[in-house]
Amino acid sequence: MSTSAASHLSPAFPERAAWGTAHKLRAWQAAALKQYFDEQPRDFLAVATPGAGKTTYALRLATELLDRGIVAQVTIVAPTEHLKTQWADAAGRVGIQIDPRFTNSQQEHASSYHGIAVTYAGVASKPALHRVRTAARPTLVILDEIHHGGDNKSWGDAIREAFEPAVRRVALTGTPFRSDTSPIPFVRYEAGADGIRRSASDYAYGYAEALRDGVVRPVIFMAYGGAMRWRTRAGDEVAARLGEPLTKDLTASAWRTALDPGGEWIPSVLRAADTRLTQVRRHVPDAGGLVIASDQTNARAYARVLAAITGEQPVVVLSDDSGSSGRIEEFAQGEQRWMVAVRMVSEGVDVPRMCVGVYATSAATPLYFAQAVGRFVRARRRGETASIFLPSVPGVLQLAARLEESRDHALDRPRSDADDGLWSEEEDLLAAANASEPVQSGQGSFEALESDAEFDHVLFDAQQFGLGAAPGSADEQEYLGLPGLLEPDQVTHLLRQRQERQVGAQPPVPVAAHRALAAQRKELNSLVSAYARKTGEPHAKLHSELRRVCGGPSLDRASTDEVGARIDAVRRWFVGRR
Repeated sequence: MSTSAASHLSPAFPERAAWGTAHKLRAWQAAALKQYFDEQPRDFLAVATPGAGKTTYALRLATELLDRGIVAQVTIVAPTEHLKTQWADAAGRVGIQIDPRFTNSQQEHASSYHGIAVTYAGVASKPALHRVRTAARPTLVILDEIHHGGDNKSWGDAIREAFEPAVRRVALTGTPFRSDTSPIPFVRYEAGADGIRRSASDYAYGYAEALRDGVVRPVIFMAYGGAMRWRTRAGDEVAARLGEPLTKDLTASAWRTALDPGGEWIPSVLRAADTRLTQVRRHVPDAGGLVIASDQTNARAYARVLAAITGEQPVVVLSDDSGSSGRIEEFAQGEQRWMVAVRMVSEGVDVPRMCVGVYATSAATPLYFAQAVGRFVRARRRGETASIFLPSVPGVLQLAARLEESRDHALDRPRSDADDGLWSEEEDLLAAANASEPVQSGQGSFEALESDAEFDHVLFDAQQFGLGAAPGSADEQEYLGLPGLLEPDQVTHLLRQRQERQVGAQPPVPVAAHRALAAQRKELNSLVSAYARKTGEPHAKLHSELRRVCGGPSLDRASTDEVGARIDAVRRWFVGRR
């Protein structure tokens, strides 16, 4: 350690081991490190896709700042208790000793540590204490998943108060920024041509780049729809098919019905996911699966279903406590087939062997979805793929199709008006799905009555493959049986082959008018989604334009000819004839 660094330290401050050759940086990490030291900023925001190695980058930066005497201690702020320990373990491997058990009552860490790891909530409970600590010595503050700084105003204010005196602040995130309009501390916002201020990253490394570099796995999304029936709070029985065009409220209710563990949708999808896991394990023997549930009641019920399917009790993680951290670590190092969790493993938790997921939750913001998918994309060797099972919900499928897109946090963001019963933004789906009370029996309450599942399609690289098929059918097995080790171009080739076989095997049978119309609506929504990705225009605006140009009622009341006219209009848009 340099003489200048030593002047900032107490005599008991531990010497730090050199960064070993085993910790060679990836190209993006080296480039971001060079940029940082070329510019020497006080604040630096690095946006890198989950699984790309943000922790390694930040710790290398910390070692350099310590060695150069720019800082004398390190404070790491993480979203959860589990992540504090994960950061401390990672830091210890490169010679930085971090205390993850520091409490506000201690006021100062022991001299045998280079710094501490705390949660955002811990800082918010006593920001003045952390301000004193930060001002006492030249401090580097690493703000992991910085978007949590905007979780509520008190958190943002506390972080700003506590770490304003820091010599250096490095903010990290691997997910799209928040949908609210509260500024996040220490993040720079710049106004665009539209007058909207958006977060400005200092270095960005997206999923598409990481996929090209072989840093992350390609993701195969398996979408499942099916017939749903439920009783409303008014006592009316309603039936609808998940995966067909519905109003926002009907989709939310159908979605809730699908997720009810008492129906057939969940068992069917879990059986399909376990079949996929078995196939992946032929090539990746320790591959594991994760079911992400909406709440603890459903999580426990899903675990019972999985135990009946597999004959093995899954690991269940329900809350952010020391016991849960231990179960996650045991799962990460073991060979159990399945883990079921609520929110504990939706962000930052490193379990590289997770290859198969079931998105059995009603959360649908871009932030949460990206966090969830991020649990499966960390690559260990080339060829590993991730398979995630989804409900056929428009907002969720849109998020899956737009996985490679990067987003910034926008202030002054205008709200779009919804049209034709569709969502103006994916975030609206979360409010719709969680608007009513939990599923329960009894007069005056929502009640899920029955559900079944149907394999809808495969989504890969924003392309759809496959036709609807019954669970357990040969057509479904064609897709579940993809090899566990494939390069992205091999995935596309095999999916096309399977789709061609499936289409070729379909006899020309008459189709009921309601099913033909439903297929047309699905085609229209797919085309609108594709055009929205191409132009950046909201889906609702495009549907409004189609209705203005082609005439006719809202989509849920449009006839076959009226929907067909809109399909033709969108296709003309793609060739510049709008």
